[in-house]
Amino acid sequence: PGQQEGVSSPEGPPGGSPEPQPPPAPPRAQDFYCVKWITWKGERTPVVTQSENGPCPLLAIINILLLQWKASLGGSGGLSPIPGGRILGWSPHPCSGCPQVKLPPQKEVVTAEELMAHLGNCILATQPRDTSEGLQLNFQQNISDTMTVLPKLSTGLDVNVRFTGVSDFEYTPECIVFDLLNIPLYHGWLVDPQIPEQVQAVGKLSYNQLVEKIITCKQASDSSLVSEGLVAEQFLEATASQLTFHGLCELTARAREGELGVFFRNNHFSTITKHKGHLYLLVTDQGFLHEEGVVWESLHSVDGDSCFCDTEFHLSHALGKDGATVAPPDPRLQQRQVDQDYMVALSLQQQQGQDPPSMLSDLELARQLQHEEYQQHHPHPHPAAPPLPAQ
Repeated sequence: PGQQEGVSSPEGPPGGSPEPQPPPAPPRAQDFYCVKWITWKGERTPVVTQSENGPCPLLAIINILLLQWKASLGGSGGLSPIPGGRILGWSPHPCSGCPQVKLPPQKEVVTAEELMAHLGNCILATQPRDTSEGLQLNFQQNISDTMTVLPKLSTGLDVNVRFTGVSDFEYTPECIVFDLLNIPLYHGWLVDPQIPEQVQAVGKLSYNQLVEKIITCKQASDSSLVSEGLVAEQFLEATASQLTFHGLCELTARAREGELGVFFRNNHFSTITKHKGHLYLLVTDQGFLHEEGVVWESLHSVDGDSCFCDTEFHLSHALGKDGATVAPPDPRLQQRQVDQDYMVALSLQQQQGQDPPSMLSDLELARQLQHEEYQQHHPHPHPAAPPLPAQ
């Protein structure tokens, strides 16, 4: 009932008993993912990138585990949880019976199957130290539920936000993966408490419930219900970006310094962190695979305005149209350009029979240079440049 938030698998019914799976298809291009190696906290660390329509839930989770060094795509450690880490009140430890996947440090491509193996090992490593029957049974049930959900990570998850808090989601079986790995799941689609009519219309409903309410209110004979439905519909339309200013403020306040989590917005799952009070999203676009200076993207506005940062959260150099970083300007080349501009200005003055450049004001020279540059880049007809002031 209602539209599901999140990326849902196009195959099979949404829910119910799993149907028999067809024979495995041959590997597709999207089943392979390029690995970008960065220096993270002094260690060479892999980040899995994605092409268009990649399985962002799987990659967001696996990249958190990689940045936490809970999973290893290189080195001799295989898969190892952080010592002393806590998951659901348990102290995780490596499971000697779990297969350890070791890949060389120069690994450039990883398959979806390898990623699922890494993730499965990390989940099995959360087994509680307490051997009491109750905890063991609970753990076994959690593992069973998780293994049912895992295949969805490569096709998409159904998550249903509530508009009351950045950690508020309707509980679905998919959430158990985040709970078991102790990974926080956030969103920023909140109703502003300073707009009482929206608070009244939206209440504590989830997205699916709110869509159902809007449909019901539109068909109601009570004018107050119709009005409330319109307010709710206007809220969804006005916040179609799924990030509100109040939500961004709450997310910044709620996230802990240095914490790694998953941020859900517009059917996309991203790895998010907080550094010195500011939020950043991990850049996993394969287009930046060879851009070592592009690792994080700031999240400081609701209108998409952002900037790229390196692994130390320092502002990256500006990017060219083709995505390549622009190197800092060479002072010698800058001086050469100044000399060329001067010669252009001198030639213009001689052609127009005007006084030597020494008699030209800075403003006039700047205008002539601007006009000349404009003509070089815009050969088609254009309005004439503004006339120079009389001498």
